[in-house]
Amino acid sequence: MVRRTEGVTGGSPGQVAAQGADAGGRVTITEIARRAGVSVPTVSRVVDGRSDVSPRTRARVEDLLRRQGHHKRPTTSPSRAALLDLVFNDLDSPWAVEIIRGVEEVAHDAGVGTVVSAVHGRSGDAREWMRTLRARASDGVILVTSALEPPLHEELRVLGVPLVVVDPAGSPALDLPTIGAANWSGGMAATDHLPALGHRRIGLIAGPPRLLCSRARLDGHRAAPERAGVPLDASLVVPGDFPPESGFAGCAALLDLPEPPTALFAAGDRMALGPAEALRGRGLRVPQDMSVAGFDDLPEVRSSAPPLTTVRRPLADMGRLAVHTVLRLTRGEQPDSPRVELGTELIVRASTAAPGTAA
Repeated sequence: MVRRTEGVTGGSPGQVAAQGADAGGRVTITEIARRAGVSVPTVSRVVDGRSDVSPRTRARVEDLLRRQGHHKRPTTSPSRAALLDLVFNDLDSPWAVEIIRGVEEVAHDAGVGTVVSAVHGRSGDAREWMRTLRARASDGVILVTSALEPPLHEELRVLGVPLVVVDPAGSPALDLPTIGAANWSGGMAATDHLPALGHRRIGLIAGPPRLLCSRARLDGHRAAPERAGVPLDASLVVPGDFPPESGFAGCAALLDLPEPPTALFAAGDRMALGPAEALRGRGLRVPQDMSVAGFDDLPEVRSSAPPLTTVRRPLADMGRLAVHTVLRLTRGEQPDSPRVELGTELIVRASTAAPGTAA
């Protein structure tokens, strides 16, 4: 049962202040470390109850934590419904809906409420999100494709709020459970498919390089031509940013080359919808003049014209596993593995064919 959806306009979780007081007047963990004359990791070790802290230091830090109201909440009782925060960078993509669907399915069966938030990645103050999280006493947080900076992580640790990251934007903390997909092998599978059809010049519209998934898909794409004996051509790789408009622009740039590609892999389904329009504007068609493959298998591409060949990323399954994992953490249990990558699968549809295939 989704309690409510809120847009936190003050910035991303990674922009939580590193010092001073939060929006509720509570001193942050970095400030507590400064006052105690110790490092932030030392404060974290005290919160976690680890033994590698001297008794004098432990007493000083614990006294500061108590005085500032940073109390670790007890683990969730199995006899009452819990509340989870599901936090996205934004909610304007169909893949977010797929993850919410998986989260809601498991949460509903477990009698757990969920609060869906969007932080939008804008500059500003995300401490409001932390304040409201404390106020509603959420028992766990699922963070989806958002940058995780140490201040947020430390605040959640002190509050005793378990955190699971889905589709991490970058390299997460070593002690943080993550759930992702096999982006590297998926990128290689999509590109492997195109030389098998007879294509020798294969373009790529890459995702934003700041994202871990984009870099993995790019690496997988680069590995595939080498395996197939197709020479790599750096001019066939153009940047993108996932919306259809960047797919349109990327395809237009590739069509302007002296020797355009005959096939194209877009590192996201929404980008893969743009090339069809770019081709139509030049009197060309998919797949007769250019084969197009995508990544994600969003519902909208299954009925596009033509239906899109793509790599299926198990988005709903990622959401389901995230809930199972965070609920285990609330019970004081550890996940079977801190790093999980769910498998991807190439789905072949009508958008790819051999070069020069007639209508």
